[in-house]
Amino acid sequence: MKYFLKIFQLSHLVISLLFIVCAIALIGLAVMELWRGLSPWEPIKATERLNSILEALALLTVAVAALELGQTIAEEEVQREAHMSAPTRVRRFLSRFLVVLVVALSIETVVIVFRAGPDSPEQVRNAAYVGITAAALLASWGVFVRLNRSAEELEPEAMERAKREDAKVERREPK
Repeated sequence: MKYFLKIFQLSHLVISLLFIVCAIALIGLAVMELWRGLSPWEPIKATERLNSILEALALLTVAVAALELGQTIAEEEVQREAHMSAPTRVRRFLSRFLVVLVVALSIETVVIVFRAGPDSPEQVRNAAYVGITAAALLASWGVFVRLNRSAEELEPEAMERAKREDAKVERREPK
């Protein structure tokens, strides 16, 4: 069984590395798109420049989400060897991911609104859908954290253990 669990840990490491590779690729695409938008010697319209810069911003937003998810998986599943059975671990893992997701969706809402401009006001409806989704995720996350507190109060030692693990990870000490 011990070796079987090591396979899961290795799989999580591979997935984490793939998230990081995807994020780096997105950063590269964002740099290329930003270069296209800022390049003064290319004869393109200001609206095309704006769209390139907004596209770079959208790519960077997704890259941040991918990096954060890769880091979270690496820290929670590989470095800490955490098992998601403890309510504290589940809440912390979901919280880290949802913070990034809500911020990314909020930024994407702004990007969609700016992209829409006066030429395509129907796109504002799409931006509203994305913004409403971000708000719903934020509200749901708040409800989850609120309801999950009672489970944490039943396991105060799990919270203390999680805090000690955080201190070790921050100092990069071996277990």
